Amino acid sequence: MENWLVNKSIVIIGGTTGLGFSAAKAFVRNGANVVVVGRNPENCLVAELHLGHTARAKAGDATHPQTALDAIQLCIREFGSFDGLYHVAGGSGEKFGDGPLHDLSLEGWNKTLDLNLTSLMLSNQAAIRTFMGMNKGGTILNMSSVLGFSPASRHFANHAYATAKSAVIGFSKSIAASYASKNIRVNVLSPGILQGSEDTTDQSEKFVTSKQPLDGGRYGTPTDLDGATVYLMSEYSKFTTGQVLTVDGGWDITDGQF
Repeated sequence: MENWLVNKSIVIIGGTTGLGFSAAKAFVRNGANVVVVGRNPENCLVAELHLGHTARAKAGDATHPQTALDAIQLCIREFGSFDGLYHVAGGSGEKFGDGPLHDLSLEGWNKTLDLNLTSLMLSNQAAIRTFMGMNKGGTILNMSSVLGFSPASRHFANHAYATAKSAVIGFSKSIAASYASKNIRVNVLSPGILQGSEDTTDQSEKFVTSKQPLDGGRYGTPTDLDGATVYLMSEYSKFTTGQVLTVDGGWDITDGQF
């Protein structure tokens, strides 16, 4: 890749590990300044050291209303601009009680939606308010999942998570429509099943590797999404909004083998 993101200053919510950290490295390689936000202060230190002088890291909980706003203000203070938000923060709510509907606890439902959807609403709201306050356009990229629209009930029946990831798409399209006239773009990235994203069994591994047959059949890795994130945050996608780009190794179009 060439320097697709020169002069861009981007905030990544959930940017100190996994998908977000991989994207942060790709953004820096392509000339961007980045602010990464993560829950763990140690991960923040490691991320900042690894990413170099064009990056800052900030510890914070994405479900708290002030977290994204503080990160955006840090971005403006340190780099003189704020051009894009990439919201990655979220994850499984299984430990809180997410699961099939007949087993789903109210706490599991609420915590999973908070983790994956409320946090995203708050970061997007902070970004939209900042873009409007600065009277400029900008870019938002949100994280969904193939499980939000292409379920696999035998191995992935976490219904609160699927609801949240489906809602990310509806929410993103709705705000994309509302703010397109202000040159604010909102798009969605939907990855397939990633390595380490759930407790694997021999059966679930066989299913995933047959359902995602590209590149020999495998789980996704964070770097599989880097090119898509760079494209959607860059000027190459300046005429694109309200779209869902699925990077899933073929999951959505393939019958997995049980």
